[in-house]
Amino acid sequence: MSAPVVVAVAPDSPAQRAGVVPGDRILAINEQVPRDVIQYQLLVDEPSLLLDVDRGGLRHDIEVEKAAGAPLGIEVDSPLFDRVQTCDNHCEFCFIYQLPPGMRRSLYLKDDDYRLSFLYGNFTTLTRFTEADLERVVTERLGPLYVSIHATDPGKRTEMLRNRRGGTSLRWLRVLLDHGIEVHGQVVVCPGVNDGLWFEDTLAGVAERFVDLASLCVVPLGVSRYTTEERMRPHTVDEAAFVVDTVEAWQEVFAAALGRRLVFAADEYYLLAGREFPPAEAYEGFPMHEDGIGMARSFEQGFLGGGSDGFVGRASGFFQAVDGAPAAGFRAPRLDGDGPGTPVRLGVRRGAPAAVLTGELGAPVLGPLVEGLGRSDLRVLPVENRFFGGNVGVTGLLVGEDLARVLAEQPEGHRYLLPDVCLSGGRFLDGLVPDDLPRPVEVVATDGASLRDALT
Repeated sequence: MSAPVVVAVAPDSPAQRAGVVPGDRILAINEQVPRDVIQYQLLVDEPSLLLDVDRGGLRHDIEVEKAAGAPLGIEVDSPLFDRVQTCDNHCEFCFIYQLPPGMRRSLYLKDDDYRLSFLYGNFTTLTRFTEADLERVVTERLGPLYVSIHATDPGKRTEMLRNRRGGTSLRWLRVLLDHGIEVHGQVVVCPGVNDGLWFEDTLAGVAERFVDLASLCVVPLGVSRYTTEERMRPHTVDEAAFVVDTVEAWQEVFAAALGRRLVFAADEYYLLAGREFPPAEAYEGFPMHEDGIGMARSFEQGFLGGGSDGFVGRASGFFQAVDGAPAAGFRAPRLDGDGPGTPVRLGVRRGAPAAVLTGELGAPVLGPLVEGLGRSDLRVLPVENRFFGGNVGVTGLLVGEDLARVLAEQPEGHRYLLPDVCLSGGRFLDGLVPDDLPRPVEVVATDGASLRDALT
């Protein structure tokens, strides 16, 4: 087990007043060794703390007095202080297997850790879940959790996960629900594998065994040009239409039986099938917005309303209130300005013509909204993802290499707005940073209100 390292100390916080400094390694808190930031939060909630700290090889005891539950005022370097529970499945559709060589080492890590599901919204298959894990989740009420289902038939799920425990691990899902843990499910539909009648069977299985799921999102698989799996291919238009029709039919069933729709199809299916998106109210608060469910409608609401986007968003357990939680994962603050929606790198005057950079799937959504402003100096600039290739067209997977190729052909002196979802820790997935691009860009929060503010 590695000790958490302090990476930042808030000014005038209890930690700073007690003498904690960046670089300190926290070996124990009140003589207990925390194994992750979840346990860390419970320990630092106490009013009197004794920190056993390693500083440059020398150990120090630091006493901290504060109000019970008050923030300690430090940020640590990792959410987990022990070993990450890695994934032992070998799914054909796993996108990590489809990454090109030479990327950052951390991108190739496959986790199946319920703690990262709670903290960051990562999906877990529960194939490595144990009785001890269940006891902790139930005792500490670690919800919501996010579970990959893919198929409810034991044989089909075993086939898809390529793991003999795939057929039995959904028993943990039933137990979690029985103990009142909030769980959101996911089905990745793979053409020719778990679509068609198998997809119908999966939704029937959910209706029979897991109707107390908080929600179920249905998403298409992403296929990059690096896949080596012969069965994996993008959906056809007819296959996408079948998924939409099936989901909407089951929504009626669930609504009649439960008073809620329960299952939702990703925006990508509606785009591929050439269908209109459902109205905003059909998404019932957008519980799976981060997975591309209703993202277009919520973005539209924010853009047209000029206020915050109209979605609740993925619940985060108590992650956002965890004192010391590292800024990592999709909740990381990506902007360098003063707050959400603050653009950075203003390279040209605000009145210059502007282009909104987006992935190919985002262009049909953004195009009508930008056109609706009635200004000839605004345009949407779709960027083909040649880095990953295949059917990868989401904005969040745009890399510096592709952006640089497109921007090099664009006129100088224009404003280029870049959604912050393309960046993590200030870098693109290929390791480049905005300063590497041939034109100055303004990084804007990925929501409708922020884009409208930046354009108007």
